[in-house]
Amino acid sequence: MKLTQEHKKQLMLQAADVRTKTVELIYNGKGGHIGGDLSEADILVSVFDYMKHDPQNPDWTQRDHFILSKGHAAEAYYIVLSEYGYVSQEELDQFGTFGAKLGGHPNKKIKGVEANTGSLGHGLGLAAGMALALKKNGKDNRVFVLTGDGELAEGSNWEAAMAASKFHLNHLTWIIDRNHLQISGDTEDVMPLENLKEKTEAFGFKTLVIDGHNYDEIFEALDTVEEKTPVCIIANTTKGKGLACAENQAGWHHKVPTKEQVEAMETAMKQYREELR
Repeated sequence: MKLTQEHKKQLMLQAADVRTKTVELIYNGKGGHIGGDLSEADILVSVFDYMKHDPQNPDWTQRDHFILSKGHAAEAYYIVLSEYGYVSQEELDQFGTFGAKLGGHPNKKIKGVEANTGSLGHGLGLAAGMALALKKNGKDNRVFVLTGDGELAEGSNWEAAMAASKFHLNHLTWIIDRNHLQISGDTEDVMPLENLKEKTEAFGFKTLVIDGHNYDEIFEALDTVEEKTPVCIIANTTKGKGLACAENQAGWHHKVPTKEQVEAMETAMKQYREELR
């Protein structure tokens, strides 16, 4: 999909709103995985703009499917779902309270959520299973799954990757949020992943390496569908992007900002939106 300048500007404005509202949600709810929320925001905004789905009919049989494997980064996901009408403002307001519908990880009780996730390493297998079932039923619905890079230490990802390649699941797109940080520090110190592109290619994926904050590159990658090969998109991102004190800081994997930090971000995002307009 070739993006027009107007479309790109709309996406950038939406992502600024998603980041701001995500930080506010975590501040008000007193908890959340803020670093990974902010690194994935542009990817989430792009995927939901790109894929076929209908908020008025979440079970529409022609829809594409999305799974957030890194389910701990649920807050930005909730904000994006709310912007399409899947999640209400009342549900957002209850986040972090006892009995709230929106928890620390997404589940299928939430409209628009395709799978319970949060136990890392399961999302790619779930997505491959969905893609295989769709293929066996003669359907060409796309299946998108977003994993973190830290969760790739889970061996189940690589079992799923082998199966995806074996069964030629060409409508499966695996997106890796490659922010290089996990709760314990740099991924290359905790459990080295590189050369990640060569690894995913060795497991049978057509692999693209992109800037995960560049909408032209994201949409060009989302457009990629091979004849018999699943696609992997390694999206290089900045953990904590948009919250100056959190950017590229492993300590912000799970942390609540102060009122002053929230206000500083709100001011920065307001100025950013004004410049875009």
